[in-house]
Amino acid sequence: MGRGVRGAGPTSRLLPLLLLLRLARGGAAGEPGADGLDVCATCHEHATCQQREGKRICICNYGFVGNGRTQCVDKNECQFGATVVCGNHTSCHNTPGGFYCICLEGYRATNNNKTFIPNDGTFCTDIDECEVAGLCRHGGRCMNTPGSFECYCMDGYLPSNGSEPFHPTTDATSCTEIDCGTPPEVPDGYIIGNYMSRLGSQVRYACREDFFSVPEDTISSCTAQGTWESPKLHCHEINCGNPPEMRHAILVENHNSRLGGVARYVCQEGFESPGGKITSVCTEKGTWRESTLTCTEILTKINDVSVFNDTCVRWQMDSERIDSKIVYVISIKGQRLDPIESVHEERVKVTTDSRTPEVCLTLYPGTNYTVHISIAPPRRSVPAVIGFQTAENDILEDDGIFNISIFNETCLKLNRHSKKVGSEHMYQFTVLGQRWYLDNFSHATSFNFTTRERVPVVCLNLYPTTDYTVNVSLLRSPKPHSVQITIATPPAVKQIISNISGFNETCLRWNIIKTVDMEEMYLFHIWGQRWYQKEFVREMTFNISTSSQDPEVCLELHPGTNYNVSLRALSSELPVVVSLTTQITEPPLPEVEFFMVRGGPLPHLRLRKAKERNGPISSYQVLVLPLVLQSAFSCDSEGTSSFFSNTSDADGYVAAELLAKDVPDDAMEIPIGDRLYYGKYYNAPLKTGKDYCIILRITSEWNKVRRHSCAVWAQVKDSSLTLLQMVGVGLGSMAVVIILAFLSFSAV
Repeated sequence: MGRGVRGAGPTSRLLPLLLLLRLARGGAAGEPGADGLDVCATCHEHATCQQREGKRICICNYGFVGNGRTQCVDKNECQFGATVVCGNHTSCHNTPGGFYCICLEGYRATNNNKTFIPNDGTFCTDIDECEVAGLCRHGGRCMNTPGSFECYCMDGYLPSNGSEPFHPTTDATSCTEIDCGTPPEVPDGYIIGNYMSRLGSQVRYACREDFFSVPEDTISSCTAQGTWESPKLHCHEINCGNPPEMRHAILVENHNSRLGGVARYVCQEGFESPGGKITSVCTEKGTWRESTLTCTEILTKINDVSVFNDTCVRWQMDSERIDSKIVYVISIKGQRLDPIESVHEERVKVTTDSRTPEVCLTLYPGTNYTVHISIAPPRRSVPAVIGFQTAENDILEDDGIFNISIFNETCLKLNRHSKKVGSEHMYQFTVLGQRWYLDNFSHATSFNFTTRERVPVVCLNLYPTTDYTVNVSLLRSPKPHSVQITIATPPAVKQIISNISGFNETCLRWNIIKTVDMEEMYLFHIWGQRWYQKEFVREMTFNISTSSQDPEVCLELHPGTNYNVSLRALSSELPVVVSLTTQITEPPLPEVEFFMVRGGPLPHLRLRKAKERNGPISSYQVLVLPLVLQSAFSCDSEGTSSFFSNTSDADGYVAAELLAKDVPDDAMEIPIGDRLYYGKYYNAPLKTGKDYCIILRITSEWNKVRRHSCAVWAQVKDSSLTLLQMVGVGLGSMAVVIILAFLSFSAV
């Protein structure tokens, strides 16, 4: 029956032969029978006239049943079932006078034809659908069952809709490559470098500046479930707290406890640090790194004590350096030979920074003295002792002669050379003071002082850091006598600056405890540092003079900098230190080479690292905007989203973001539309035929303040495919050609 075409049975093949025989016989078939009737002429159209035993009879053709003359009905060979007639895994199809068999779906005939009849030994065998490439499509793994197949996804792929196994047509699903998308964010952390989002891809996290974590970084991987592992990084803000205490040292500066903060110490009186300055730094671990230097006790030795001018004493110091004034305590004990004032005991303090100090003492004549010299606490010294006898005084009684010695910085001791006890004398004091660093400062006073004491003491009310001339005259004496002495008062130990505060970011105001309308000079020492720019150091010193009791001054400071300001009134001994932090300003404009592209491929962006002049640079962003929005774009706008956000790309999107730490010092290139993730942003290809504006934005961030600067890198009109896209299109076209060729071959 061949391929099961209707009328293709044995009878159909005999009809042309019979016709030829009739033509050859010239109508012999139409000869009448014994009854004179032409039997052959009465045969049914599906019957054949045959001669049997000398008679002509009509017999139904193969596949038909009946009397051959009036009836030849098609015999339904399929009525006994396809399995009986055609075999297993078949369907049977009846035709007029015949039938043909077809293999069920999932099976094929062994004669490799679509139809067959079983009389030639043909049967249906299972088709291995998995041998046909592409049944389970990209990323699928095919598994054959009798008469069908199932699809499973290979490693790195997941069903796009539903579960496994699946059939790609009936289940309307396929295998798609695992894409974990954007990795999860870590509070106060960031992702190091670029990353892919396919199975097995990894991202490494680290804490941003001023934050730390233990461990310092961690990795998150894209899993077979199409999700990222939850990162275990926990970032904590670096705050070292209060600086550690240093033995025998004093913390002298206000400090901050953030990363890079420096605490500075000075040794207490009587101690020194031979190795240099003592500092402690706040580290990235959130702890203070203590200095290896310490304060060691200064033990000073007093040498070579000698007496001169009968009542004066000098000595030498063996200390290698004297960096401040030293207070000496001189204990005097004398035994007089006459009975008037038999014992003289006194304690005198002398302050000086000289390496060969000397002092003239007020001593009784004709007296045996023991003088004990030591350094006042907290300094320590090896004391020195000297004994001597003063000469007898042969000056006449009440001759008006006296001398003056200074003690306790502002006190005067007047020693009259008289043996007369109980006589009253009047002294006149004239005091005039000036400061070397102020032209308009003057302090003048005058008063009289009456006493019966032979060695009276007068303490003057003097201003600190002032050079005084004191003239003392003895009045109402037979022989008037005057003595002039100079006193240089030291700076005040008590702080006279109070309520210092900052305003307008770079300005200071304070109060001063002093006499109204008296001019004062203030010395400023300013040094600035940036934790993000180690080479940046700014130091300046200047002074101002003012008579205001509420002075104000505004400083010229750089943005994005931590400053320590030391302010000292020259009349005071110790400074006041205050910290100022200036806010960041806009970073420098990006250095870009502008491109105008019309219908051609877009060149790579050449990204150059910007200088951190006005604050720490945190990131670089590449923004893609429709060209019509360029004039309306605000660089400070932070509403631009990723390519996959719910907003339309007609509003623009961030194509790439690079942290400043990940940008090399030399330039790097960024191809637009390379389909990679830069940070958490997808670098999508540009749509062909559209106009775009591409902007490079630099962001500075510090102390919760963000500043931006932008530059237009390129304008793209009637955009075309990039090189990467053209390669993709070419490969796609080749794939289409291969698929069409395969389908054509299958059809043949």
